[in-house]
Amino acid sequence: MRNVLEKLRVLQEEEEGRLQGLLKSNGACEQQRRQLEAELAEFRKDLQRLAEEDLEPETKASTEDELVARWRLYSVTRAALAAEEPRVDRLQAQLKKLIAFPQDPQPLSDSVVATIQEFQRLKAKTSRLCNAADVQLWQRLQRPLQDLQLWRALAQRLLDVTASLPDPPSIHTFLPQIEAALAESSRLKEQLTILQLKKDLLGGVFGQERAAVLLEQVATSVRDRDLLHNRLLQRKSKLQSSLAQHKDFGAAFEPLQKKLLDLRIRIQAENGLQRDLPGKQAQLSRLQGLQEEGLDLGAQVEATRSLIQDNPNHQHKMDQLSADYQALHRSLEDLVDRCQQSVREHCTFSHQLLELRHWLAVLTQKLEAHRGYLGPWDAQSREAEAERLLAELPEKEAQLPLIEALGRLVMEKSSPEGAAMVQEELAELAESWGALRLLEESLQSLVRNQQLQRTEVDSGKKMIFTNNIPKTGFLITPTDLISRHHRRARPLLREGEGSHEDFSQLLRNFELWLQVENSKLVRIIAMKAATAEDLRTRETKLQEPAELHPCKYCICGLQKNVTFIQYPLSLFILNVYPV
Repeated sequence: MRNVLEKLRVLQEEEEGRLQGLLKSNGACEQQRRQLEAELAEFRKDLQRLAEEDLEPETKASTEDELVARWRLYSVTRAALAAEEPRVDRLQAQLKKLIAFPQDPQPLSDSVVATIQEFQRLKAKTSRLCNAADVQLWQRLQRPLQDLQLWRALAQRLLDVTASLPDPPSIHTFLPQIEAALAESSRLKEQLTILQLKKDLLGGVFGQERAAVLLEQVATSVRDRDLLHNRLLQRKSKLQSSLAQHKDFGAAFEPLQKKLLDLRIRIQAENGLQRDLPGKQAQLSRLQGLQEEGLDLGAQVEATRSLIQDNPNHQHKMDQLSADYQALHRSLEDLVDRCQQSVREHCTFSHQLLELRHWLAVLTQKLEAHRGYLGPWDAQSREAEAERLLAELPEKEAQLPLIEALGRLVMEKSSPEGAAMVQEELAELAESWGALRLLEESLQSLVRNQQLQRTEVDSGKKMIFTNNIPKTGFLITPTDLISRHHRRARPLLREGEGSHEDFSQLLRNFELWLQVENSKLVRIIAMKAATAEDLRTRETKLQEPAELHPCKYCICGLQKNVTFIQYPLSLFILNVYPV
C-alpha cells in the first residue's frame, strides 16, 4: 500500500508539472501571438500607405521634368520598402516561434504570409516602375544626341550637294534648306548645353560612371556640331555671294550711290567749329563713326566690282564711284586728323590753364597769409619762406606765353562763342597774375621794411639795399648829386648839425623815400618793352630816381658820400662810406 501511494504521489507531481508547463506554454504562446498581431497590424498600415501612392498615373509623362519627378517617387518608395526588409525578417522569425507552440497558429500565420506576399508584390512593382522610369529618362536625355546624328547626316549631304551649283534656281532651292539646317543646329546646341549643365542630376539618376560616359558623348557631339555648323555658315555665305553676283548690277549700284551721297552730306555737316572741348570731343566721336561707315562702304564698293562682268558702262560707273569714294575718304581722314589735333590742343590748354590757376590760388593764399601776419618777422623762417614762394614766380611766368599761344591756337579752331570764352579765360588769368604781382610787390616792401627796421644805424658800417635792376643799370656819381642839390642840402645840413636826434629823423625820412622809389623801380623793370620807343620810355623812367629826395642830401651833407653803382646780377646797392 505504501508503494502504491508513493507511485501515486510521483504521478501527481509529474501531472502537476506537466499542467504548469502547459499553462506557461499557453501564456507564452498568447503573448507571442499578441506581439505578432500588433507588429503585423503596424506593418500592414505602412504597406497600405505606400500602396496608396500614385505609382501608376493614368497619363504618361510627356516632359523631362515629369519623368524626373516620377523616377524620384519610385526611388523613394523603393527605398522605403527596402527599409522594411528587417521588419519582414522579424515577422517571419516570430511566426516560426509561434508555430513551435502546440496551439494551432493557422489564422495568424495565414495573415502573416499574406502580408509578406503583398510586401513582395509591392516591392516588385516599385522596382519595375523605377527601372522603367530610369530607361525612359535615359532615352529622353539621349534624344538630343540621336537628333544630332540625324542632323549631322543631313548637313553633310547639303554640303556635298551644294559644293558646285550651276544656276540661281538651284541656289534658291538649297539655300533655304541650309538656313533651316542652321536653325536646327542652334536648337540642338542649346539642348546639349543644357544637358551638360545637368551633371548632378545625371549622377544621381544613373550613377557617376554612366553620367560621365554620357557627358563625354555630349562634349564630342558638341565639337562635331560646331565644325559642321561653321562649314554650313561658310557655304551659306558663298551661296549668297554667288547669288548676289547674278543680280542686276543697277540694283547693287544705286544703293551704294545713295550711301555715298548721304555720307558726304553728313561729313559736310560736321565740318564746322565747335564751342568748347566737350563739343569738339563729341564731334570727333561722330567723325570716327562716319569713318567706320566709310570703311564699310568701301568694302561694299570693292565687293560690287565682281558684278561688272566685262560691261564697259558698268566699269566706267564703278570707277567713278570708287574715285568719289576715295576722295571723300581722304577728306574725311583729314577732317578727323584736324579734329584730333584740335581736341589735343584744347585738352593741353585746359590742363595747363587749370594747373596754373590752381597754383595761382594756392600761392596767393600763402602770400596773403604772410602779408597778413602782423607779428615780428623771423629772418630764418618767415622771410626765407616768403622768398622761396616768390622764387617760383619766374618759372611760372615763363609758362604764360606758352599758355597764351595755346589759347590763340584754341581760339583759331573754335567757334566765335568758344573763342570769346577762351579770350575771357586768358583775361582772367592775366588779371589774376597782375593781382599776384601787386601782392608780390607788397610783400617785398613789407620784407624790406622789416629788414630796415632791424638794421642798426652805424656810421662805420656799410648799409646795402637790394632790388632787381636790369644788368644795363645806371650810374649816379656823388659829384653830380651834390652839384645839383648843393644849395638845397646846405640849409638842412646846418639844421642837421644841431643834434643827433635830427640826424636820426633825417635818416628815417630817407629810408621811407628809398622804399617808395624801390617800389617804382620794380614796376618799371617788370614792364615788357615791345618797341624801341618803349625801351626809351623805360630808360627815362629809370633815370628819374636820380632826382633824389632832399632829405638824402641832408645825409650827404653830414659829411657822407652816397654812390649808386652798377652791380652784376642786377643788384641795386647803396654804399655809405665814412669820411
